[in-house]
Amino acid sequence: MLNNFFSKLKDSLTKTKENFTDKLNSILGLAITIDDDLYEEIEEMLIVGDIGIDVSCDIIEKLKTIVRERKIKDPNMIKPVIKEIILDMLNESVDITQEKFPKIIIMIGINGVGKTTSIGKMANYFKNNNKDVVIAAGDTFRAAAIDQLQVWADRVDVKMIRHNQGSDPSAVIFDAIKSFKSKNSDVLICDSAGRLHNKKNLMNELRKMNRIIENECNDVDREIYLVLDATTGQNALNQAIEFKEVANITGIILTKLDGTAKGGMIISIKNKLGIPVKYIGTGEGIDDIQPFNAEEFVDALI
Repeated sequence: MLNNFFSKLKDSLTKTKENFTDKLNSILGLAITIDDDLYEEIEEMLIVGDIGIDVSCDIIEKLKTIVRERKIKDPNMIKPVIKEIILDMLNESVDITQEKFPKIIIMIGINGVGKTTSIGKMANYFKNNNKDVVIAAGDTFRAAAIDQLQVWADRVDVKMIRHNQGSDPSAVIFDAIKSFKSKNSDVLICDSAGRLHNKKNLMNELRKMNRIIENECNDVDREIYLVLDATTGQNALNQAIEFKEVANITGIILTKLDGTAKGGMIISIKNKLGIPVKYIGTGEGIDDIQPFNAEEFVDALI
């Protein structure tokens, strides 16, 4: 299974790798000495790889320090050092055997990032790991959101609690918690409205959800996962900054990693915001989601 995950991850990162490692190999292959021109080329390559200007500069400064301290002279020795620096920056991996259960997960993110799909895939992932899952259809505002989530719940064969469109999302969460507790379930995944334009409403809605969870399940582990679309690159980082202002985000779910050359944004998000990437979408199939493993990610990337 792990080899299958790693192979899938390598395949999903093909475009990012072409935009990152292949260019790095080309730069280092032509280099004769390690000098300022070489550092400048590597920095430009990192920025183009969607790691971001600030983080790219940080990587270069750390690279210069290590090269100087270790007295590295061969340009071909630079690649493993970059790999080491990036791995140290990420320093996050998810191990389901170490996670606390039961747990409640609130999913947030703007419309179109793959939030509904991620909920379905995560429900399937937890179920495949022998966890009993309940889904709460908390996005009661967007037309068809409830029905789309129901399709996933039926496909995965997990229970979903739903109300009519336009109803109070917190009422859905309340009923879902009752079902979650009565079944002694392991995971409750709560959808929320996918909008960012009104921070006050979003903040109020999340506050109400959290208050209900606090009152009804005070002893249950709680997570707030922000779903981001990898294809939007640095715009996804901007979304994360906006959402962090109104929500205590505990993890990122990065979707559509298979269709972009912008996978380097994982490094930027972790380094700038300190929010770990928890799960990544590696394709369109129901099984194409996996816990984020920093070492596997860096190995697949470089």
